[in-house]
Amino acid sequence: MTQGKAISSAELATLWMTYQQKTMILRILEYLIVAADDEDAKVILQDTHTKVKGYLERIKGILKDEGAVIPVGFTEEDVYTGVPKLFDNHFDIMFLRLLKSISMGLHTLHLSMSYRKDIILFYKELAGFTQSVYDKCVDYLQQRDVLPSAPSVTMPTKVEFAESPNYMSGFNLFSEKRALNTVEVSFLHFAIETNVFGMQLMTGFAQAANEPEVKKYFVKGKELSKKIISDFSQLLIQSDIQPPSTWGAKATNSKVAPFSDKLMMYCTSLFCNFGLGSNAIGTAFSLRSDLPLALVEKAKDILTYGQDGGKIMAKNGWLEQPPGMEDRNKLIK
Repeated sequence: MTQGKAISSAELATLWMTYQQKTMILRILEYLIVAADDEDAKVILQDTHTKVKGYLERIKGILKDEGAVIPVGFTEEDVYTGVPKLFDNHFDIMFLRLLKSISMGLHTLHLSMSYRKDIILFYKELAGFTQSVYDKCVDYLQQRDVLPSAPSVTMPTKVEFAESPNYMSGFNLFSEKRALNTVEVSFLHFAIETNVFGMQLMTGFAQAANEPEVKKYFVKGKELSKKIISDFSQLLIQSDIQPPSTWGAKATNSKVAPFSDKLMMYCTSLFCNFGLGSNAIGTAFSLRSDLPLALVEKAKDILTYGQDGGKIMAKNGWLEQPPGMEDRNKLIK
């Protein structure tokens, strides 16, 4: 229901982006619900599907009231239920957890970009719902011991301050690098954990993709994830820290696609953007001078990979354009 004030360009943009993401999640859930062989997992997936469908209807209502066209997003044509399982061992809830991790950041950002009260309330509710689903996923995975937790650490007994610029040292050839601090470890651990999952996701997508160019793109993504895992794990090992690993969410031997190439490409693009954001935050909070450079190098690789994916999507007619601003020069002509 309209609030008397037209939505801004920022609000239109965030609603459009949310619609794209939520229609993708809806399609993914439709496949996961049918494939689920654990009743507890199925309940989480079905409840999430019902709520997401309701939020999509609210977005449609806002756009309709504003006279805006409803985006295409992802439809029933982008999902193939009942096909052989492409992933096993709790992949469904691990996938949902990662999607909700991305959503939590997006909804908070979109809330800060909103001005109209009904849209602010919408994102508040969506953020709260997303957090509750994330909590359920974490509880489920921890109960089954498939979620690698961050390394343990001895609790500090006193406050310490850096006594010299040597604390920032990362490239000094004549002295050892200091041990990583907990802030740095947390970002490295998170990057490794998400890329371990991403490597399996890209493996499954590569096996199932229909277009040769898309298949090749997913193989490249798998290799990029392996490189990030290897390089960041080495940084942890240098400080005698065990890198995270999990036995769950492996790709099966199936070569039958549960999703369209379009959906899998968009999903990969979403994860690339998430990786870029995480790397940017990790760079900002890492105080050892070699770490920001390592993170920036990986960010460059992720950015290039994401741009290549955008070109493939555009070439195949899969890249739905966001609403544009008026082209005044074109109107004048």
